[in-house]
Amino acid sequence: MSLEHAILVSLMERAGSGYELARRFDRSIGYFWSASHQQIYRTLKRMADVGWVNQEVVYQDARPDKKVYRPSTEGQKALRAWISEKTGETNSRATLAVKLRGASYGDAGALVEQFTQYRDTALRQLAVYREIEARDFPDAESLTGRALHQYLVLRAGILEEQTLAEWCSEVIARLTGVLKQPHKPENAREEAQPAHPR
Repeated sequence: MSLEHAILVSLMERAGSGYELARRFDRSIGYFWSASHQQIYRTLKRMADVGWVNQEVVYQDARPDKKVYRPSTEGQKALRAWISEKTGETNSRATLAVKLRGASYGDAGALVEQFTQYRDTALRQLAVYREIEARDFPDAESLTGRALHQYLVLRAGILEEQTLAEWCSEVIARLTGVLKQPHKPENAREEAQPAHPR
């Protein structure tokens, strides 16, 4: 994932200045895709240069004028294409989290496929860890010393893959359920549900 795509997701939710965007990152997307304020400012400039965002100068009394950014048509196309694109192995959990955050702006069906692949990978790795556990630590409760330390490291892997698989299964079930429902306009959903905290 690139920082550009994370910024596009945030700007699709709400347009804003570089400063406002950086503050939002600190409180939301930044929990799973971190970026410094300087990185965000530099990336916004690049995005403006290639036409992924539009800028509007807002004049302010007694304060410096500010530039407000919102995704351009080209930026929205790039975001939709990225959400549908198969996720690679590098930092894939964070990438999928940002894609899921932006699912309303892309193909949710393609996301279901990506989460299914990620879940299956997690389940395969979990099976490997379970096999090691059964083979090397058949009596885990009685372990001490080096063997206990090795086992506890293995437990971290087991719990991580188990949690990932459960999260993916929940995402798949919820997205599939929504996809099967009759289409409802986005603004109707927003009126029926409280706004997501920024």
